[in-house]
Amino acid sequence: MTMIDRTPARTRTLALIGVCCAAAAMPLTFTGPAVALPAISRDLGGSPIALNWVTNAFMLTFGSSLMAAGALADSYGRKRIFLAGLAAFLIFSAALALSFDIVCFDIVRALQGLGAAAAFSGGMASLAQEFDGHARMRAFSIVGSSFGVGLAFGPIASGLMVESFGWPAIFALVFALGAIAFVLGLSFLHETRDPAASGLDWPGAISFTLSLTLFTFGVLLAPERGWQDMAVVALLAASALLMALFCVIEQRVKRPMLDLSLFRYPRFVGVQLLAAAPAYAFVVLLILLPVRFVGIDGMSEVAAGRMMIALSAPLLILPVVSGLLTRWLGPATICGFGLLVSAAGLIWLSEIDATAHPALLVAPLLVIGVGISLPWGLMDGLAVSVVPKERAGMATGIFSTTRVAGEGVALAIVTAVLSALVRGAIGQGNSEAATTAAQRLVTGNLEAAINALPQAGRDALIQSYGHAFSTLLGLLAGVTVVTAIVVMAFLGSRNRAMETATGEA
Repeated sequence: MTMIDRTPARTRTLALIGVCCAAAAMPLTFTGPAVALPAISRDLGGSPIALNWVTNAFMLTFGSSLMAAGALADSYGRKRIFLAGLAAFLIFSAALALSFDIVCFDIVRALQGLGAAAAFSGGMASLAQEFDGHARMRAFSIVGSSFGVGLAFGPIASGLMVESFGWPAIFALVFALGAIAFVLGLSFLHETRDPAASGLDWPGAISFTLSLTLFTFGVLLAPERGWQDMAVVALLAASALLMALFCVIEQRVKRPMLDLSLFRYPRFVGVQLLAAAPAYAFVVLLILLPVRFVGIDGMSEVAAGRMMIALSAPLLILPVVSGLLTRWLGPATICGFGLLVSAAGLIWLSEIDATAHPALLVAPLLVIGVGISLPWGLMDGLAVSVVPKERAGMATGIFSTTRVAGEGVALAIVTAVLSALVRGAIGQGNSEAATTAAQRLVTGNLEAAINALPQAGRDALIQSYGHAFSTLLGLLAGVTVVTAIVVMAFLGSRNRAMETATGEA
C-alpha cells in the first residue's frame, strides 16, 4: 500500500525527476542511431535489412515486452522492475559502443529494448502510485515534456558526438541520463505492487512477442523478395495465427496482461488509437528524415540535427500547455485538433521540392511538431485514467505497448512502402539492380545506390527518392486525418460503467 499523503513533496519531486531522466533517455536511443546510421553503415557494413534492424530491433523488443513488464511491475514491485530495467539498459547501452559488426549491434539493440521496456513500465507505474488526481496528470505531462527534451535535443547532440568522437559516443548521453535515473529511483521511489496480481502470463507474452517479431521481419523482407514470396507470406501468416492465439490465451487466463473486455469501451479504444497516432504523423519522421538529410541531401550530422529541432522542439513546452488547456477544452477536442494540425504540416512538407533550400522545410516541420505536441501531453494521463488505479501497471503496459509496438510496426510498414515507392519512381522494368538501388536509398546510402544502378545517374536517383518521399508524406497525412476523426469520436463518448470502475466524476 502506498502512503501518498505521508510522502514529502520533495521526495515525490525527486522521484519524478528520476523517471523523467529515464524518459528523456528513451528517445535518444532511436533518434541517435538514426542520425548516425550512415556512419554506422560505413564502419560496420551490413545489408539493407540488417541496417533497418538498427532501429527496428530496439523498437520491436521495447514495444512487445511492455505489457509483460507492466505485469511484472504489478506483481513483483514497480520500483524493483524500474531499477532492474535501468541496470540492463545501462549495460547494453555501453555494450553498443563496443559492437564489432552489424549483427552484434542489432542483437544488443534488441537486448537494450528489453531493459528499456522494464524501466519505462516500472517507472510510469510507480509514478501512478506516487501522485493522485490532477497532480498525477501534471506529473505525466512533465514526463511527456521530458520525453520531448530527448526528442528535441537528441538529434543535434548525437550529430555533434558523431562528428567529434564517432558514432559510439552517441550512447554516452544515454548512459549518463540512465545512471541519474537509477540513483534517484533507488533513493526516492517507494516500492508498490498490486496485491491481486498473479505473476506473468508467459503464454501470452511469448505469443505476442513472436507475433510482432514475425510480422516485422516479414514486412522488412518484402521489399527485397516481394510480397508474393513464400517466406514473406509464411512469416505474415504465422504472425496472424500467433496474434489470434494470443487473443484466445488472454480470454482464458485468470489475470491477463491484456484485458480484452476493456475494448468494449469507446474511450479505452480511443486512447489506444491516440497512442498509435503519433507513429504515422511524427515518429517515423524522426527516423526517416535524418537518414534523408545525411544520406541523400548530403548534410552533416550536425546540420541534420539542427533541422530536426524544428520538428521536435514544440515537445519541450506544448505537452504541459495542453494539460492546462483541459480546464477549458475536452481532451478529445485538443487531441483531434492537434492531429489535424500535424496532417496539415505533412501535406505542406510533401509539396516542397526535394531540391529546395533546407530552410523551406523548417516551417512545415514546426507545424507537424506543434500539432503532435498537443495530444502528447495528455496521452499518458489518459492511459491511466481508464482503468482502476490498482491496475496502473497494466494500463501503462497496454498503452505503451500500443504506442511503441505501433511505432515499430509503422516504421517497418512505412520503410517497405517508401522502398516500393522509390522502386516505382526509378523505373527500369523488373531490374534487380533497380530494386537494390531503391533499398540502398531508403537506408541513406546514395553512393551504393549509384554503384548498383550507374546508368540512372545521381540526379535521377535523388529525384526519384524525393518524389517517392513526397508521395509517402501524403499517405501519412491521410492516415492521420482519419485517425483524428476516430479519436475525437471515441474520446468524446461517455460510458458510465467505465467511469464507475475508474472513479471518474
